[in-house]
Amino acid sequence: MYTLLVILVVIASVFMCLIVLIQESKGGGLASGFASGNQVMGVRKTTDVIEKLTWGLALAMVLFSVASVYFIPSAASDASVMEDIAIEQQATAPTNLPGIPAAEVQEAPAADAPAAETPAQ
Repeated sequence: MYTLLVILVVIASVFMCLIVLIQESKGGGLASGFASGNQVMGVRKTTDVIEKLTWGLALAMVLFSVASVYFIPSAASDASVMEDIAIEQQATAPTNLPGIPAAEVQEAPAADAPAAETPAQ
């Protein structure tokens, strides 16, 4: 359904571009080339139809865009992004480096642990 709505928005936007190009501007625009159509339907009626088409296409694009939000495909996993980052950081921690056994990696002593006593000579 999401793909269908996206395709409809693209089609409506292409038609909107064409309709805007046909509209009569201050300089005449492309609408001046359709003089035979204007003689049959009248200049005012052609402008009204094109204006109504413009508003209709704009409304359709807004409605399709809002409706597509409800049909956006959800992610396949239920894990959050923060959990994914934590797992990735754990996998790249210095204690997990390949080729170095975990027993050889020395960790800093805890602050509340007593200092190791060295034997007196």
